[in-house]
Amino acid sequence: MALRDGEIDPASFTILRLGSGALVLLVIRRLANRTSTTGRHGSWLSALCLFVYALSFSYAYVSLSTGVGALILFGFVQATMITSGLLSGDRPVISEWVGWLIAIAGIAMLLLPGADKPDLSGALMMAVSGIAWGLYSVRGRTESNALGATTTNFTFAFVFVLVLLLLETGSTEFSRQGAVLAITSGAITSGLGYVLWYRALEYLTAIRAALVQLSVPVIATLGGIFLLAEPLSLQMFVSSAMVLGGIGLALVKSRKPE
Repeated sequence: MALRDGEIDPASFTILRLGSGALVLLVIRRLANRTSTTGRHGSWLSALCLFVYALSFSYAYVSLSTGVGALILFGFVQATMITSGLLSGDRPVISEWVGWLIAIAGIAMLLLPGADKPDLSGALMMAVSGIAWGLYSVRGRTESNALGATTTNFTFAFVFVLVLLLLETGSTEFSRQGAVLAITSGAITSGLGYVLWYRALEYLTAIRAALVQLSVPVIATLGGIFLLAEPLSLQMFVSSAMVLGGIGLALVKSRKPE
C-alpha cells in the first residue's frame, strides 16, 4: 500500500521497517526478561539475509502488483529452502513431491502466454529477496529461542540500515501515511510475525516449511484485491487454487502400510 501509491520511497520504507521492528522486539524481550545469552540467538549472517530481503522487497514492489510480487518471492523461497533441505538430508515422501509440483505449477502459470508479464527489474529484485528470505528461514531452523534470535537479527540488521542511511543523499521522500505503514510493517507484521515464524520452524522440516510459505502469495493476492482494489483474473484464481491444493496434499502424511 505504501510503496505502490508512492507514499514512501523504498529506502525509507526499509529503514523505518527494520528500525521499528528492532525497537519493538528489544522492548518485548526486556519485558519478557529473556536476556539469557546461552546458546546461539541470531547472527550477523542471518541479519544480513534479513536486510537484503527487506531492501530488495521494497524496491521490487514499486513496480509489481501484490499477488505477482508474492508469487515470484516465494517461488524463489521454494527453490532455496527445498535445495537446502535435500542437501541436509530431508527425504520428501510421494505426497510432498506431488503437492510441491502442483503448487509450483500454479506459480508457473504467471509465465504462460496471456499472463500479465511482471516488470523485469522488479522481478529480479524480488528474486533476490526470495533467495535471501529462504536463507534466513533455513538458518532459523537451528534457533532455540525465537524471540531472542529475531530480536538480535533485527538489531544487527539495523546496523546495515544505518549504512544505507549514510548512502542516501537527499532522495528520501515519504508522507505521514507512508511512515505509519512502514512502522506498522516493521513493528507488527515483521517483528512479531517473524518471532512466530522462527517458533514454527522448530517443528517443520525445511521442505515442509517451504511448502507452508506458498500460502503467502494467495493471502497477499486476497489482500491486494480487498485492500488495494487490484483485479482478480481467472489465471490468478486458478493459480491460487493450485498452490493451496498442492500445499494441502503435501502436508497430508502418507499412511504407513500395516
